Amino acid sequence: MNDVVLGITGASGAAYAKRLLEVLLGANVRIHLTISPAGAQVLWTELGVRCELDNFELRSLGLAENTERLIYHHYQDFSASIASGSFVAAGMVICPCSMGTLAGVANGLSTNLILRAADVHLKERRKLIVVPRETPLGSIQLENMKRLADAGAVVLPAMPGFYHQPKSIDDLVDFVVARICDQLGVPVELMRRWGT
Repeated sequence: MNDVVLGITGASGAAYAKRLLEVLLGANVRIHLTISPAGAQVLWTELGVRCELDNFELRSLGLAENTERLIYHHYQDFSASIASGSFVAAGMVICPCSMGTLAGVANGLSTNLILRAADVHLKERRKLIVVPRETPLGSIQLENMKRLADAGAVVLPAMPGFYHQPKSIDDLVDFVVARICDQLGVPVELMRRWGT
């Protein structure tokens, strides 16, 4: 069973994170989840999902099954397994990734567990995927994205395509989630691919 670390931060796009959780759990992936306070706020604002970070309950995410493969780590718990390079994971995704989190990772800050786990993935040359959802982008954000790409991270903005002729918001969300899963090497069939 592959382990994947998922950090949810305070950018708009909570639907991407929730759908990614559902898809990865359905694909038999064990997920190590950590959520920033701003990420919890966005989950509530956009999806009506209330997460108490200090007293977290998996059912608060509204996931129906496979929650035995979902392991929660408090964003301030530096003793968590995912804070160490000796913990091997198939990759880490920060989805959605706020510009503040992106800047923290790009500059090697480790002020919370999400930033520390991302730093570990970079230093160990493991897959790190950041999913920013922001527009427009200024030169500082673009420089931080370039810095991360140069360090080996995958910068995967939440920019859905339209060639698969989406009929709903769910179709647009699935497009981005499918691209994340492609980067993780998790086979999914969430959308019609180009040329098929």
